[in-house]
Amino acid sequence: MPNNRVYIFDTTLRDGEQVPGCKLNTKEKIELALQLEELGVDIIEAGFPISSPGDFESVKQIAAIVKDAQVCGLSRAVQKDIEVAAEALKLARNPRIHTGIGTSDLHIRAKFNSTREEILERAIQCVKWARNFVDNVEFYAEDAGRTDNDYLARVIEAVIKAGATTVNIPDTTGYCLPHQYGEKIAYLINNVPNIDKAIISCHCHNDLGLATANSISGVLNGARQIECTINGLGERAGNTSLEEVVMILKQHHTLGYHTNIKTELLNPISQTVADTMRMPVQANKAIVGSNAFSHSSGIHQDGFLKDALCYEIIKPEDVGAGGSKIVLTARSGRSALAHRFRKLGYEFTRNDIDKLYEQFVKIADSKKEVEDTDLLGMATQYKPEAVIA
Repeated sequence: MPNNRVYIFDTTLRDGEQVPGCKLNTKEKIELALQLEELGVDIIEAGFPISSPGDFESVKQIAAIVKDAQVCGLSRAVQKDIEVAAEALKLARNPRIHTGIGTSDLHIRAKFNSTREEILERAIQCVKWARNFVDNVEFYAEDAGRTDNDYLARVIEAVIKAGATTVNIPDTTGYCLPHQYGEKIAYLINNVPNIDKAIISCHCHNDLGLATANSISGVLNGARQIECTINGLGERAGNTSLEEVVMILKQHHTLGYHTNIKTELLNPISQTVADTMRMPVQANKAIVGSNAFSHSSGIHQDGFLKDALCYEIIKPEDVGAGGSKIVLTARSGRSALAHRFRKLGYEFTRNDIDKLYEQFVKIADSKKEVEDTDLLGMATQYKPEAVIA
C-alpha cells in the first residue's frame, strides 16, 4: 500500500440517504453508483442490507454491476445482519462487509446496558462472523470520538487480530476538535502493535462544522481512508464532504497525498446527486456551490480580472464548474463594469465608464443583480456606436 495514497470511501448511498426526504429507489441508486465508480471512488457503501427488502435489492444489484470499486454493505454486530449483508454482496467482484459496535462508555451504558469487556467480545465476534464470508472486513467503533483512547486501542488491536482489514474511527457526533481527532489517530498508530495490518479510516460528522477539518487531521496523523458523501449529505448536519477533502489534498499537493478521484467530474456529480435526492446545494458551498467561482465585490473583481489567482485558488475547469462569473451588484466597481460591457461587444473609454458607472450604481441599488439587458439598455442609450464590429 503506497503510504501517500488516500482511499475514498463514499457513503452517499447509505449515510447520505438517511437524510429526511432523500430516499432513493433501486434504479436511482444504481445510476449514482455507476457515476461514483466513474468518479474514481475506491469503496461504495451501497446500503444497509438488513434494513429493508428494498435496500437489500439495491445492494445486490449494485454489487452485480459495479466492476472496479469495492462494494460495501453495512451491518450491526449481529450475526443475522452480517449473513444478510454477505448474501447481498454475493455477486460483487470486490465485496466488503462493514460491521461494528459503539465503544464509548456512554454507548456501552445507555445503548447496550453492557460493559467494556462484553463489548470487546462482541466486536471480536462480529469481525470473525464477517470473515467467514469475505476477506475484506471493515470494523467501525461507533462514537470513537468520545471513546477513551486506551480502551479504543484495545478494541482496535483485538479486531485486527480477528481479521479486520480496515478500522473505522468515527467521530459520530462531530464533537472532536481537529487536534483532538488527529491525536486520537496518532495514539492508535503509536499504541496498537498490529496497526500496520489495517488501514485506519476517518468517518467524521459535521455537527459543529468540523467534519472536513477532522478528516484531514486524521490523514495528517496516519489515517489512509476518508469516509464521505457528495455534497456532505448525511445524518443531522451531514458527513465529511467528498469534494472538499479531495480538493484539499489536491491543492495542498506538497503534503504528498493523493486520491484517484477525477476532480473534473465533481460538479456534474454534485448536481446529479442534488437533483436525484431532491436536496439543493447551498450557493456558498465550497467547490460545488453556484457562488464558489462568483465575484461581486469591486475589490475582488478588480484583482480577479488582473490575475485570477488573486481570488481563486482552484481553476473552475479542474472541478467541472462552468467557469468564473463576474456578478454585477451595488458593490461592484468600474473594472467589472467595463469587463461586462466588453463581453457584450462594447468598448468604452475610461471616461465613458466613469459616466456610465453613475447610472449603473442607481440601477444596482434598486435590484439584487444588474443583468445584461440592463447593460444593453445603458450602452445603446449612451453611445450606440461604441459596439465592436
